[in-house]
Amino acid sequence: MVNVNVFLYCTLLCLSTTICVNAQKTDRKLQHLLEQAAKDVHGTVGLYVYNVKRDKEAALNADTIFPTASIVKVPILVGLFDKIEKGELTYHQTMLYRDSLKTGGSGLAQFFKDSTKIDLSTLAALMISYSDNTTSLWNQSLAGGGAAINTLMETYGLHDTRVNSRTDGREKDWKQFGWGQTTPREMAQLLVKIRKGEVVSKAASERMYRLMTHIYYDEYALSQIPPYIQSASKQGMVDDSRSELLMVNAPHGDYVCYIATKNLQDQRWSGDNEAWQLARKVSALLWNYFEPKSEWKPAEGSTRYSEGLNY
Repeated sequence: MVNVNVFLYCTLLCLSTTICVNAQKTDRKLQHLLEQAAKDVHGTVGLYVYNVKRDKEAALNADTIFPTASIVKVPILVGLFDKIEKGELTYHQTMLYRDSLKTGGSGLAQFFKDSTKIDLSTLAALMISYSDNTTSLWNQSLAGGGAAINTLMETYGLHDTRVNSRTDGREKDWKQFGWGQTTPREMAQLLVKIRKGEVVSKAASERMYRLMTHIYYDEYALSQIPPYIQSASKQGMVDDSRSELLMVNAPHGDYVCYIATKNLQDQRWSGDNEAWQLARKVSALLWNYFEPKSEWKPAEGSTRYSEGLNY
């Protein structure tokens, strides 16, 4: 028979140890800085930062579900590579574009002529680098659809990261969150797993990571990182939600960040949008925090090359 007092003591000891470990992992100074950076945004902000080398984190609404917008294309990429790894697709196989695949919004493929030949690697590159909607929905289908991708996310321990669009049973989620949903912590964890070679396979992870280092949309968080420092990222943008995922391969250790927003009052599509200003502020804060001896700053006149920031 189990001694109740001993059982309760062991349980409390275990909980106490867990709490202490979590407390040790939190970077309290950085936590405060992030809270201050986000306090004036008119909307809901979620932030998650993890320094891989230091094994320290800072978080704000990190387990709250946010719309992904185009950041859902990272789980779609994982689903696509899972099919390639299984031999159901090949990375450079020829695909045939048809007008029935055309989707509006961001990207270039919607301007292809019917019957244009293109290979699968280009579909993946357009989806990630230029956030192309047409190739993204095409890739989602090739990956087995949203349900298959969601099952895959579950195998990686991601319980809130889901594809909603064109996925049976997720109509209510689609109405609330749009194409996809995630939490800042989960999406950051997925990128860390890719960086460590733990998603699909080491070879697949390395190829996915390479794709994510070739991003066209670099006027937001990426603009605050030296151009000669490698970073992997993905951006997501709709009227009331602007978010960004990035991992910086900094000289003194990799760090990952997810900047999420929703319910934004400022819905302007100009470079000085409040959420995009937040992304720049947080990114600059992190670079200077983790690389305090770096003397790099955005060059004078660099705002000339950022939409809506011509000053």
